[in-house]
This record gives sequence, structure tokens and C-alpha cells, in this order.
Amino acid sequence: MRRRAFVAALTGGILGWPPAALAQRAAKVPRIGYVSSNRRTANVDAFDQGLRDRGYVIGQNVLVDYRFADGQLDRVRPLVDEVLALGVDVVVAANPHVIRVGRQVTRAVPIVGVDLETDPVAAGWVKTLARPGGNVTGVFLDMPELSGKLVQFLAEAVPHLQRVAVLWDKELAPTQFDVTARAARSTKLELQPLPFHEPGEFPAVFDAAQAQQAQAMVILSSPAVFPNLGRLAGLAREHRLPAISAFSQFAAAGGLIGYGPNFEDLYRQVAGYVDRLFKGEKAADMPIQRPAVFALVINLKTARELRLTIPQSLSLRADEIIQ
Repeated sequence: MRRRAFVAALTGGILGWPPAALAQRAAKVPRIGYVSSNRRTANVDAFDQGLRDRGYVIGQNVLVDYRFADGQLDRVRPLVDEVLALGVDVVVAANPHVIRVGRQVTRAVPIVGVDLETDPVAAGWVKTLARPGGNVTGVFLDMPELSGKLVQFLAEAVPHLQRVAVLWDKELAPTQFDVTARAARSTKLELQPLPFHEPGEFPAVFDAAQAQQAQAMVILSSPAVFPNLGRLAGLAREHRLPAISAFSQFAAAGGLIGYGPNFEDLYRQVAGYVDRLFKGEKAADMPIQRPAVFALVINLKTARELRLTIPQSLSLRADEIIQ
């Protein structure tokens, strides 16, 4: 009797559930592991919005497990292991540190990467951009074109520019530096390489730029640069160095010029990849995309502080002017 009563009560309880709840129980809710080597930023909000734009409601018809290493690179591997142990269907890798670790750990779970520093073909992560052929796809930056623009805009902003310092991530960005060096040589500029390993070296790098009489600085992209844009902008002003960064947000942080991808657009693209994976496409067949939208932002307040007059030919091309 007790068994029959239990079964009846259980059956009655299930039949009393609303249809939506029954459907959710019947179908596995897809799960995303979002891992970054940095702290949480507005990029996460853009990714979440990209999911909402495609009909997903986080916590209902999709689950997202967020993990942030807060700049501690030794935590990246444990965080990737952690989300994989949760049974995620896809890993969103927010920078090359996470892509590299993810690829070492799994070849089965799709990895959608965001990478502004790495050539994925040269790194061996994909076979071709059109058909990656493995479990890695996503948005990767085509650096040669961007490098030329950074050098060009800086040369336009700084009269009689001859000597340019280049701050770059020695571990991740040798390709970036090489193409920037070629762009500088093509415009007859003398280049001062300033490689770094970690953000603690930034003050010494700026001291070296000043000691070697650099007239301006190009700051290339790196996962270590993005969360330190305000600090780098302050060091540039302190050392009286007009600087341009491959992150458009640099100008809003107090730097002279920022030129780079629109991150909201970029992370919405990432959400699109995830949606396609959930609908049955394979990472191996999903072409690598390049950032589609770039923004040029100029901070006139910083220009005045540095006693620079931004030519109208440059300011007219800006997407945003900060007064």
C-alpha cells in the first residue's frame, strides 16, 4: 500500500507540473563555460546580450558558468578543468591564454575563442581559417592591417614624429610586434621595442621609453593590457608620451588615441557561434571570423594636456571625440 501510494503521489506531482517545466526536464539544457584569465568586464554583458538576442534566457533554456582568473595565469588551467567537469557543451575562451589551455585539455568540447594576438593557423590551433578542422573556432584579429593604422594615426597626431616606442607582450605578441615594426619602417620611423612579461613591469617600460627619448608610444593588444588601460594611460601622461592603443577604450581611460575592435560587436559574434553549435553545427566547419567593426576614439583633453593639436584630417575620421 505504501509503495502504491508513493507511486500515485509521484505521478500526480509530475502531471501537475506546467508543460514548460516538463519540456525542460525532457530536454537537456545546454551549458556554457565562460573562462577568462582576467576579471569580469563589460565584455561578459555583451556576450549575455548576444545570447538574449538569440532567444536564450540564462538559467532557463541555457546555463552559463563564469570563471575569472583575475590576472593569475596559474589559475587558468584549474578553471578550465572546473567547467569541463561540470559537463559544459562549449567553452568560451576569452583570450589566448584560455584557448591554449583549453586545447591542451580537450579536443572533444568545442572552444569558441576571442583572440587579438595569435595567428591560429601558425599556432597550429586550426588547419585553415575557412575550415578550422578541430574543436577551436571564434574571432581572431588580423593584425597587419591594424598595425599599419596604429602607426599611421599616431604619425598624423604627433608632428615631426621620428622615434616610436612599442609596448608589446613578449609571450603572446611577437607576430604583432613584427608587423608593427614593418609598418614603422615603411614610414621611415625608428622603432624602440619595449617587451614585457607582466603588468608589474609597466612603470619601468615607460621609464625606458623616456630615457631613450621616444616621442610617442604604440601599445599593442594583450590580455594584460586591457584591464590596465587606465594605468597605462596615466603612465603615458606622466611621461609626456602621446600614446595609441589597439583597444579603442584606451582613449576613454585617459590615453590620447584608441583604435581597435568594437568589443560589444565582437562578443555578440561569439554568442552567435555558440548558438550555431547548439543548433548542430561543428566547430571544425565554422570559419574563423575577423572583427567586423572598429572604432577610432580621440581624447582631446589628453591632447591639450600634452600640448598637441589634433589635425582636422584625423579628427574628422574619429568615431568618437572625448572633450
